[in-house]
Amino acid sequence: MGIIIKPVVTEKMTTLGDKLHRYGFIVKKDSNKLQIKKAVEELYGVDVKEVNTMTYAGKAKSRFTKTGAVKGNTGAYKKAIITLAEGETIDFYSNI
Repeated sequence: MGIIIKPVVTEKMTTLGDKLHRYGFIVKKDSNKLQIKKAVEELYGVDVKEVNTMTYAGKAKSRFTKTGAVKGNTGAYKKAIITLAEGETIDFYSNI
């Protein structure tokens, strides 16, 4: 598996993609900005201008059932926001 795990396709990221040419991806936690830039350029054939990354920690979750409280954690992940050069776009729905 490569550096990119999956694209972030939400209403907010779709708006950013349309207006500012910015796209979000969930990436491996140990990847750096240069590796992410190279992976996006190879996978989608676009010119990446800027890469911003952010790391999210897992959150504690609990719920109450008939047998008692169930506790657990959500997974930690790293998100990258890619800014493309002017005139470049990525179409996530072209393979459907």
